[in-house]
Amino acid sequence: MQQAHASALAQKHAGLDAKIEEERLRPSPDQMKISELKKRKLKLKEELSNG
Repeated sequence: MQQAHASALAQKHAGLDAKIEEERLRPSPDQMKISELKKRKLKLKEELSNG
């Protein structure tokens, strides 16, 4: 069960990576949105490392 949870967190982490990159490549990136996405990504990373 924990492996499935870790896998789900890893997928969310990768999804946030993609969203950050997508926003960053826009002609006029929203820095507030990027900052929020990075905070969410960091929380997921912490959850993954605490397992």
